[in-house]
Amino acid sequence: MTKSALQIARAAYLPKVPAALKSAVKAVDGEYTQSVADQDDIKKLFPNTYGMPVVTFEKSNVVKEMPAMNVGVILSGGQAPGGHNVIAGLFDGIKAHNAASRLYGFILGPGGLVDHKYKELTADIIDEYRNTGGFDMIGSGRTKLELKEQFDKGLEILKELDIKALVIIGGDDSNTNACVLAEYYKSINAGVQVIGCPKTIDGDLKNAQIETSFGFDTACKVYSEVIGNIQRDCNSAQKYWHFIKLMGRSASHIALECALQTQPNICIISEEVEEKNMSLDEIVTYIAEIVAKRAAAGNNFGTVLIPEGLIEFVPAMKRLIAELNDFLAKHDAEFKMIKKSEQRAYIISKLTKENSELYASLPEGVARQLSLDRDPHGNVQVSLIETEKLLSEMVGKKLAEWKNEGKFVGKFSAQHHFFGYEGRCAAPSNYDADYCYSLGYTASCLIAAGKTGYMSSVRNTTAPADQWIAGGIPVTMMMNMERRHGEMKPVIQKALVKLDGAPFKAFAAKRDEWALNTCYVYPGPIQYFGPTEVCDQPTKTLQLEQA
Repeated sequence: MTKSALQIARAAYLPKVPAALKSAVKAVDGEYTQSVADQDDIKKLFPNTYGMPVVTFEKSNVVKEMPAMNVGVILSGGQAPGGHNVIAGLFDGIKAHNAASRLYGFILGPGGLVDHKYKELTADIIDEYRNTGGFDMIGSGRTKLELKEQFDKGLEILKELDIKALVIIGGDDSNTNACVLAEYYKSINAGVQVIGCPKTIDGDLKNAQIETSFGFDTACKVYSEVIGNIQRDCNSAQKYWHFIKLMGRSASHIALECALQTQPNICIISEEVEEKNMSLDEIVTYIAEIVAKRAAAGNNFGTVLIPEGLIEFVPAMKRLIAELNDFLAKHDAEFKMIKKSEQRAYIISKLTKENSELYASLPEGVARQLSLDRDPHGNVQVSLIETEKLLSEMVGKKLAEWKNEGKFVGKFSAQHHFFGYEGRCAAPSNYDADYCYSLGYTASCLIAAGKTGYMSSVRNTTAPADQWIAGGIPVTMMMNMERRHGEMKPVIQKALVKLDGAPFKAFAAKRDEWALNTCYVYPGPIQYFGPTEVCDQPTKTLQLEQA
């Protein structure tokens, strides 16, 4: 296989780790825990894994020879930079405990466990993938582990391979499933431990013990580099407004972090839109007013950052989508009989007044997307809506009206971008390479300590790596009950952008200045080699939160 010069150089990088992990460790139990909400319900559902203590690993003078152990690993859900280093850290950790221990990777996600598809991960395979991006070592998948039949089918292959512990690397849903699996295996004395690792570029899997999910740092640096490049171009040509949509359906952490890194003219935060009960028209007016003010100063250019999930946070749009879903589910056959050219008018005539007016105000393309492009359950596919085009089209329309009224004197021309897949499989930054390796090694220590139903945790990561604190947190501690597909289910609580948090406050204090002036910052590409202040910095979000 041909390798680039960077790949060859990165293969030799040795991740920095917490001091405690450089020698024999002992597990120190802390306070006993409870779930973030719905304590009685969660306790009832997880009688064997609820309320366990937070664990911290400290240096030990006693080197204990652990018995050889076979361990399984699964990559679950969307890719995030650093996944291979989690596996490398896990491999090195179990080998440090006993050189005869073996690691098996289940192919293409949790489905590999159920379908008994796996391969043994040997040193030569692991070495091929150290410090690389992607999940291609074993692949990933989105099969949800929820049913007893799946658990039992998985247990057959775990028994056959004599696997005593399973590490699931995934986001909030995957780790919720890992906890359900841990509970079930413990309840039947299956003799299999289950450990989770926090992964998602969206940054919405975090709390007091999990400072950040891995991949967020790298993805935001990749997006910020490209936003910086676009802003250079924007400031050079001085004739376009660039509308840039960024990943983050459930939370706006990526948009906020990229705004803190690049200082765009406008960044919309979904959580603020919901909190202020803003309408689509109010968002459009907010953008249009900034465009008009910049035009009045002779600046007919700028950048707008938009989170992918914005539409679902606009309360009026949420109501419209809910009514559309219900209406089209009930009148599907009738709707399909109507000529395409008349469908829009038909829907407008059938909706309640508020929703009818909003639907009529939407550009043709978006209205069609809402009524035609539906998922197998008959629901609107919100992630397919080109929010960046919707907003720029509506801003253009409003500015044209203002021009006729003499309120707008400039020019408005838009370019559109969506950055998503570009950031998910990048070679991990030094921070993510170090953090992920430490998470994997910590998972091996949790296994050695006999723990199950825990998530690997590495904290204090704004300090130099040898001062990081490795440990584990019971997954039940992060859970609450939420309605999913019509019934209440235990799930890990998503961490949304906190409007009273330091990162948002830092952004809010500066955004008016960034709006009217051209204050662009150009972060450039991820630096792997050089001074630590260039190469090893965590995200602005984490620095502000930990300050």
